[in-house]
Amino acid sequence: MALRVDLLTREYPPEVYGGAGVHLEYLTRDLRRLADVRVHCFGAPRTEEGVTAYPEPAELAGANAALRTMGVNLAMASGCAGADVVHSHTWYANFAGHTAKLLHGIPHVVTTHSLEPLRPWKAEQLGGGYALSSFCERTAIEGADAVVAVSAGMRRDVLKAYPSVDPDKIHVVYNGIDTSLYSPDHGTAVVDRLGIDRNRPSVVFVGRITRQKGLPYLMRACLSLPADAQIILLAGAPDTPEIAAEVAALADDLRAARDPEGVIWVQEMLPKQDVIQVLTHATVFVCPSVYEPMGIVNLEAMACETAVVATATGGIPEVVADGETGLLVPIEQVDDGTGTPVHPEKFVADLAATLTRVLNDPQLAERMGKAGRRRAVEHFSWARIAEDTLNVYRSVL
Repeated sequence: MALRVDLLTREYPPEVYGGAGVHLEYLTRDLRRLADVRVHCFGAPRTEEGVTAYPEPAELAGANAALRTMGVNLAMASGCAGADVVHSHTWYANFAGHTAKLLHGIPHVVTTHSLEPLRPWKAEQLGGGYALSSFCERTAIEGADAVVAVSAGMRRDVLKAYPSVDPDKIHVVYNGIDTSLYSPDHGTAVVDRLGIDRNRPSVVFVGRITRQKGLPYLMRACLSLPADAQIILLAGAPDTPEIAAEVAALADDLRAARDPEGVIWVQEMLPKQDVIQVLTHATVFVCPSVYEPMGIVNLEAMACETAVVATATGGIPEVVADGETGLLVPIEQVDDGTGTPVHPEKFVADLAATLTRVLNDPQLAERMGKAGRRRAVEHFSWARIAEDTLNVYRSVL
């Protein structure tokens, strides 16, 4: 009889806005070849077999967002009856996993895509709910039968943030990439529609507007890029009105200081295939994150044969091979959980200089792009990741 695995997540297609949702989409697909997989997620009803979505409790309408999340988690935990193992992803579903473990007497595996103690700026977004999100994560991780870290850097962060966790319970299983989907798209309809000049070198950022993604540092760095470089920001879903206003002001500064047509900011979430075409035509993809447990978006760019410039933090150096598939920008960070650069001006200057090096050397960019795709194909397949995840389940049964 097949092992029944219940995956617990906030995000699941078509409601995906971050790396965790991408992870769940592909992990589910490949795990289904190995086990009986059920998915419990937030949001609107799904038509996919084996997937159950849970709305927020009507009684909590208007309550703090973290409290509403916990309400959904209780319903999800009830729905896990009959599972052999539950596997929760992010704090949004950790409380469901821990509760299901207690309620049904089954093992709980937690995948750490990020850690609340290392995202203190979320207090801006959640207010008192940050204490609740931290409680959910801490309780689940410390009580889990196994913890999956998406990089060795994340494993170190788990042990630092939660020193009571047994190191032997933490398994490194990387995020993956679907290299049949994420592959070069040399079509031009999307880039032409967005106003991207294919005859100019370009730097592309893809990500949510949140402190951890480091977008304000990038925008300051862009002031020093070569005059002919286009800056393409696929950036939306701001965490708070404050960071939204900060990024908008920086965009105004960029347009004022540079050719306005060379600054393209797309705030709506583009379809996956549109993003792939933009990445394919980019000279360089940039990931200026100050906190990134792994950075699946770097893999996506690499799979599209695009050179990468990224911060040397978290799990990024395990993905981007420095000097081979891209260049890493060193960063010394304040040890307070925020990831803030100790010397922000130096980080901005180093980011600008590294981007300029790639923008000015198209042969280097092309060589790194080719190497990036090879690395994505050889080391980050979802089939391998599903097998590794199944082995974690076996270790707790």
